[in-house]
Amino acid sequence: MIPPLNSGARTWHIELPTGLTLMTSNERLYHLQRSDRTRALRQAARIATQVARVPHLERAYVTCYLRARDRRRRDPGNWYPSAKAALDGIVDAGVLTDDDATRLLGPDMRLGDVLKTGPQLLLVVTDLTQMDPDHLALLDPLGVAA
Repeated sequence: MIPPLNSGARTWHIELPTGLTLMTSNERLYHLQRSDRTRALRQAARIATQVARVPHLERAYVTCYLRARDRRRRDPGNWYPSAKAALDGIVDAGVLTDDDATRLLGPDMRLGDVLKTGPQLLLVVTDLTQMDPDHLALLDPLGVAA
């Protein structure tokens, strides 16, 4: 499991169901395939967010963990298109008003633990309004999100 960020801020774990077909930056999909996958990921994230009872937040930091079936080397940033669709689902659930830079820091793409039933995306949402300023400075050293 993912260790909690010891920053004094509230966090929520949003686990998308396994079995969803994830998208990578390396794929060259036909636009209808991309649309279908995006819609499925967005809807799954909206439902998972509602199940997790994540409240409306003014500002949030999101870490997205790719939980793969094995330990092969991977570049987690390649799964950003899947994370983007999931973030849109979080916005659809009413957690954030929008996913622009004034409200969202991230997604920070990471490789998570092995999940034999994977692949799966796990999104950890952290409330930035309650985060200790020193911890926020580590996440955003230029102060862009301040």
